[in-house]
Amino acid sequence: MGMLLLFPFFFFLATLLSTTESSNHHITHQIHLLRPQSGSRSTDIPGLSCQSWRLGVETNNIRGWKTVPDKCEGYVGHYMLGQQYRKDSEVVANEAILYAQSLKLAGDGKDIWVFDIDETSLSNLPYYAKHGFGVEPYNSTLFNEWVNKVTAPSLPESLRLYKKLLSLGVKVVFITGRPEDQRKVTTKNLINVGFHTWEKLIHKGSSYSGKTAVVYKSSERKKLEKRGYRIIGNIGDQWSDLLGTNTGNRTFKLPDPLYYIS
Repeated sequence: MGMLLLFPFFFFLATLLSTTESSNHHITHQIHLLRPQSGSRSTDIPGLSCQSWRLGVETNNIRGWKTVPDKCEGYVGHYMLGQQYRKDSEVVANEAILYAQSLKLAGDGKDIWVFDIDETSLSNLPYYAKHGFGVEPYNSTLFNEWVNKVTAPSLPESLRLYKKLLSLGVKVVFITGRPEDQRKVTTKNLINVGFHTWEKLIHKGSSYSGKTAVVYKSSERKKLEKRGYRIIGNIGDQWSDLLGTNTGNRTFKLPDPLYYIS
């Protein structure tokens, strides 16, 4: 089943990359799946290897960064499109499933699991494969155009966790940093890739304008618990998905060296 989920994901990315390279020869962000790079050499970045940089990012020791270091774009691209990202995500999903299976649920419909969306439930790798792997500042216009296409694939490991949770009787709540005006396209995209059922889909409203993701997501989780829900699990790609208050009984961090959200 795992391979069946992965194949459409890889096929989509491979097709996108080969089409992009053949139709636009001046594109500089070319990542070749069959030529992985370890990123262990630091000759071009004094005192820093790209592997070490990614470790610092994933452990939340490196914070507040705006873009991927220029010299690490190739490494990040190879990591995200290569086998290691899949393996790292699989470890997270497997641990989350083992944890969920170990629980004794109340059976009253109040046990929920919180999912982030971007780089957790939906993958934006086709967007980054076209526009570069995190070395340029965030471009809201281009990214919103991508979101409105409703073509983001699922992250296979998260979809597997989602299906297992539903089979166990756990309800799913999505809390996303996407604005309210993207609710329709987000709903359609989730359903198209297999996320067909949820208890709530919470978008970031205007009342949170200027607020950090930690404040926004903590506040929304607090509202859920006030309504009697029990957050038994919480999964996201950013530390801001998992920090703050009302984080749930256990959190699970997916890898993401593409961007940082506070």
